[in-house]
Amino acid sequence: MPKMNDVPDSAVTTGPALWPDVETLFGVRGDPSRCWCRFFTLTASEYNSTSSAERKSQLRARFDSPEPKPGVMAYLEGTPVGWCAVEPRSCYPRIERSQLMREAAPRLAELPVPGDIWSVTCFVVAPGHRRKGIAAALLQAAVEHAFTHGAAMVEGYPVDPAARPKAGAADLYHGPLSLFLAAGFRLLDTTTPGRAVVRLDKVSG
Repeated sequence: MPKMNDVPDSAVTTGPALWPDVETLFGVRGDPSRCWCRFFTLTASEYNSTSSAERKSQLRARFDSPEPKPGVMAYLEGTPVGWCAVEPRSCYPRIERSQLMREAAPRLAELPVPGDIWSVTCFVVAPGHRRKGIAAALLQAAVEHAFTHGAAMVEGYPVDPAARPKAGAADLYHGPLSLFLAAGFRLLDTTTPGRAVVRLDKVSG
């Protein structure tokens, strides 16, 4: 199984996503080109009633808006090789209504929330570029992007392969738990088998 948390290659660079690079990375085949990272931004009925072309237009509209970019990109020698979606959690109704969050609610209710929570929801790494630390670089960039635009904390919903051994590479678009823990996120809840809720607080000063 490809690792997503290797030490980043020194040639990997990151930054806020640009639409032409997202379009190039997502391509015309595979899950990214069908979803266009709209799965968590739409309710189930909304998602099922839209086409891939409509979802692409919706994501393009986010890039045309004055709001912060909805994700970050990774580049290797100038070529886009990775994407990570990160926005305020309020932008992701499917996350907020998910079974994962419902089951975690009793634990999360005990914790103070000092401000806006941003969510890391999806990683896309180009075929042939895994095991190069792309996801680790993307997560670091996503955290910086969120904190730069006012997040008080960043939340993730990773898969724990140790508790979900049959999870394949396609199931790891949330990122593996080890990736987030290595980046300093704290583990908050594992009520849902094989899934976790993690958070990273912004350090003052």
